[in-house]
Amino acid sequence: MHPRTSPRLPAQRAVEVHQPTPLTPAVAIPAPVAPAQPDAVPTVASVVLPDGRIITGYAVNPAQPEPVTAKPAVSRAAVNVALGGVGFLAVCGGLLMLTTFITALTALITQLITLAAVLFGGFIAVQVLTAGRHSGGTTVNIRKAVIKRNHFHR
Repeated sequence: MHPRTSPRLPAQRAVEVHQPTPLTPAVAIPAPVAPAQPDAVPTVASVVLPDGRIITGYAVNPAQPEPVTAKPAVSRAAVNVALGGVGFLAVCGGLLMLTTFITALTALITQLITLAAVLFGGFIAVQVLTAGRHSGGTTVNIRKAVIKRNHFHR
């Protein structure tokens, strides 16, 4: 038996689809027309329901879910921590070089001060030791001196 003539099912009418005819307005008002692609204009469809009602409207495409963005293999926080570590290592290397430079500069200054002290001390020692061997001039040996009333007699 055919499903439409089945004794168990109530009599149903076939669903008919009609394309509506657009009406022309009595007064033609020029409306701004935006250029559109022929594929972009939706079609108007009418559906006759079994009870005789006619429904007219546009076909609605089902809503597409938003595409899920793929998460990167490595999180941004991990990348930031790694970059911070690289920057810290670069700074530490620079600080190590700076402290090495300061240490070398301190050693150089200490050696220069020591050298200046040795040279100056040597110069003073030479002056003191050569002062005893005075050559030239007049040498006066005083053996017996009598001092009377603030006068020196020989």
